[in-house]
Amino acid sequence: QARQADLPHLHAFTRGLDDDRAAVHAALTLPLHNGGTEGVNTKTTMIKRQMYGRAGSALLRHRILLG
Repeated sequence: QARQADLPHLHAFTRGLDDDRAAVHAALTLPLHNGGTEGVNTKTTMIKRQMYGRAGSALLRHRILLG
């Protein structure tokens, strides 16, 4: 139905799903994800922004590892 509709954005979306079929299938069926990594990246960025201009990289490293 989506391919027969006159909606170019929907056509592009379905084409992308077809091109990435294996990745989409893996994302929906496997229990693996990168949520933990994304959380650590967000936390590190927040600490870095809070400490902007305050101290060197040694203190930033300690805050990240201990926080």
